[in-house]
Amino acid sequence: MATHQKVLLVDPSTGFYKTVKYGFDRYFGPVDLGIHLADKKNSLNFGVGIFAGSIFPGSNRLVVTGHSPCWQGLYVSSMGGAGLVFNNLGINMLSLVGKAPAPSVLYLNRNHGEVIEVEVVPIPVEEIWAGGRTGVYALTDYVHERFGSRFEKDPRILVCGPAALRTDMGAIMSVPIARGKVGLVDTWAGRGGFGSAMLQQHGIAAIIYGGTVVEDDFRDRTVADQWFQDKYNLKLAQKDLEATSKYRFDEKLGTGGTLGVNFTTMGGKIMAFNYRTIFDSEDQRLQMHRRFIVDHYLKQFNEETIAGRQQANCGEPCVAACKKMNGPYKKDYEPYQTMGPLCGIFDQRAAELLNHHCDAMGFDAISCGGVLAWLMDLLDTGKLTREEVGVTRMPRWNVDGFERVTDSLHNAELGVELIDAILARRGLLDFREGIRKWSRIHSTGRGVALHDSFVYTAFGRRGWMVPNQYWVAGALAPMTIMGKYYMVYSGEFIAPRELGRKCAERLKSELILDNLGICRFHRAWAEELLPEVIGSLYGCRDEFLRAISVLASRLNSHNCPVFWESQRDIDYVHTFLLRKREVEGDQSPELLWWLEKFAADRSEAAKEFWYEMLKGINESLVDIF
Repeated sequence: MATHQKVLLVDPSTGFYKTVKYGFDRYFGPVDLGIHLADKKNSLNFGVGIFAGSIFPGSNRLVVTGHSPCWQGLYVSSMGGAGLVFNNLGINMLSLVGKAPAPSVLYLNRNHGEVIEVEVVPIPVEEIWAGGRTGVYALTDYVHERFGSRFEKDPRILVCGPAALRTDMGAIMSVPIARGKVGLVDTWAGRGGFGSAMLQQHGIAAIIYGGTVVEDDFRDRTVADQWFQDKYNLKLAQKDLEATSKYRFDEKLGTGGTLGVNFTTMGGKIMAFNYRTIFDSEDQRLQMHRRFIVDHYLKQFNEETIAGRQQANCGEPCVAACKKMNGPYKKDYEPYQTMGPLCGIFDQRAAELLNHHCDAMGFDAISCGGVLAWLMDLLDTGKLTREEVGVTRMPRWNVDGFERVTDSLHNAELGVELIDAILARRGLLDFREGIRKWSRIHSTGRGVALHDSFVYTAFGRRGWMVPNQYWVAGALAPMTIMGKYYMVYSGEFIAPRELGRKCAERLKSELILDNLGICRFHRAWAEELLPEVIGSLYGCRDEFLRAISVLASRLNSHNCPVFWESQRDIDYVHTFLLRKREVEGDQSPELLWWLEKFAADRSEAAKEFWYEMLKGINESLVDIF
C-alpha cells in the first residue's frame, strides 16, 4: 500500500512538467501538502485524499489549495465528486506553477501505463464565454467537444468564467460527464476565488483530465463493514444513511437538502434585505418567514424538487443525493439565501434567474450574493445612484405591500444588471482589487463609509469574505480561514473566549475531512472513524492526527484578522445576543454581562468580544513542534 503522495508539477508558461513524491513522514493529504507547496512555490494545487476511489462514501472530493485572491491568505476549497476521475490519473495532486502566456486549456490524460499526457493549449476564452450556453457552461461544452474524444473513459472538466478574469471572486465549476454526455449537476470550488487564481495567476481557463481506472488499494466492503460494525454496531451503508438524512430527506420536517431543512427551521432567524431583518421584532420576522418563505419560496421547492424527487449526486455513488434540482437548476441553501431573501427575492423563478446568471459568469455564489445585497442596500438608501453602479432600476425593498412574484422578479433582474455592471466595470464598479479597497476609495468625500452596511470578515489589508448564512457570532469569528465551516455555527450562546476555542477545535475536525478528501456531509462518522482506519491500514494514526494539529497551527500562524470594520457586523453579533435573551429566554449570567457591556459602550464591547474570541483561538492553536 502506497505510503507517499505523487504530485504532478506543471508550469503552464513552458509546458514543462515533472512528478515528485512526498512521503507520509510529513504530509498525508491534499491540504497539508497543498499548503506546503503554496507557501514554497506560490502554486495552485488540486488534490485528492488517500481514500479516493475507495468504497467510503463521500471520499472523492477534489481539494484546491493556494493563496486566495479575495481572502488574501492561504485558503482551502473543494468540490464534490471531481476526485473520482482525478484518481484515474494515478497521482494525488496537480500543482500549477508559472503562467501561460494566453488563456489556455490544460489537458491531462493517462491512457494505461504510468505516463500522463500533458498539453497546454491556448483558446479564445472570451469568445467562447460569449457563445452557446454562455460562460462556464459554454466553456465546458467547448473543451469537451474539442478534447473529450481523446479519452477512453469519461473525463472531468474544471472551468472558470468571466468573473475569474475581472474580479477576485471567480470560482471553479465542474459537472459530471456520463456516457459522453455533459451533465447538469454543477459542482463548485467556490469559496476563496480560486477561479480568479487559476486564470489570472496561471493563465489556465479550463482543465480536462481523466484516464483509465486505477485499481485502488482499498475496495473491500466487507472490511469496511467490520470497522463500522465494531464502532457503531451498523454496517457502512446503514450508518451513512443515518448520518446523511438531512441532505437526502428529513421525514420529521417533510423536506430535504440544505435549502429545504434550513429554510424550514429558520423561523425568526430569517436574514433578508441585506440583513435588515436583524433589526426587526421577532413577530415581524416570523410573519415574513411564514408569508414569504413557508407559504411560497419553500413551498415551491418542496412541490417541485422534493415531491418530484429531483435529486442527484455530485458524480460519485452516494446515498445522500444532496443535489436538489429543478430541471437544470441546482438548489443549495446558501446561494438561494444570498441571491434569494438577502436580495429581496422570495420566488423560485426569480431566484433561478439570478443564481443561474451568477453561476454562468463563474462567481463564488455566496460572495456574489452578499455583494449584490449590499449594492442594492446602497441604492435603496441613496448612498449610491443608478448611474454610479451602471443599472437602470432601483430595488423594491418595501416589505409592506411586497409582491412575492413580481417584486422578486424585479429585484432578480436588478441583480442580473449588477452582475453585468461588475463584469463590464460600469460606473464606479471596478472590483479588481477587492471590495474593501473599492469601498475605501469611493467612501471618500461622502461622509459615510459605504462598507458600514456590508456584512463581511476582513483579513489583512485587502482580504474579505462574505460569511456563511447563519445568524450566529461564530460566522464572524477571527479565524485564519473564514467562509467555510472552519468555525462553530451553533445557534447557542457561547462565551466568546470559549467560542474561540471551539472554533479552533472545529478547524482541526474539518481539516481531518479535507485532508482526506471527504465530504463534510459524512462527518458524523468520518471524523472519528477514518483516523482509526489510517491506523489500521498504514499504522500511523497518531502521526496523522499530530499532522492535523501541526497544519492547524501552521495555518493559524498566517492569521491576519482585522476587527469588524462594518457597523453592520457589530449589529449582526449584538442582535444575535439580544435575540438569545429576548426571544429564546437565555438568562445565563455571562450573556447578560455582555449585553450590559454592549448597552454601555457598543463599540468597546464589540472590540472586547472580538478579541476574546481571538484569544481563545490562539490559546488552542499554539505552535506544534
